[in-house]
Amino acid sequence: MPIVASMGGIAGSQSLALVIRAQALDQIGSSNSKLLILKESAIGLLNGIIWSGVIAAIVYFWFDSVFLGGVIAAAIMINLIIGAISGVSLPLILEKLDIDPALAGGVILTTITDVVGFVSLLGIATFLM
Repeated sequence: MPIVASMGGIAGSQSLALVIRAQALDQIGSSNSKLLILKESAIGLLNGIIWSGVIAAIVYFWFDSVFLGGVIAAAIMINLIIGAISGVSLPLILEKLDIDPALAGGVILTTITDVVGFVSLLGIATFLM
């Protein structure tokens, strides 16, 4: 369970750092923010495909369970995509609310990815059982 939550947090933190840096350098405006969200979503999807496959294979070989490998893979995929989207969206939203994204972004992102990670892992497992 911690692997699912932490991987989403790591992916989101990278996106968060990228956007906060771009905001500090005035490189993000209304014209390119949607493109940035789409690009980071695609990167989250690609990361999700790669890492969910790797971790699913490890789980399968370790526990000899296709079911557990599939549940972990689905949860990691969901959390990596949500982490990347949240990492881009949070600084943009916080800036509009006149809240410093560098101070609040990490805490909110961690909460989002932990909740999504645990809910997706346990929810998928419960639904399929």
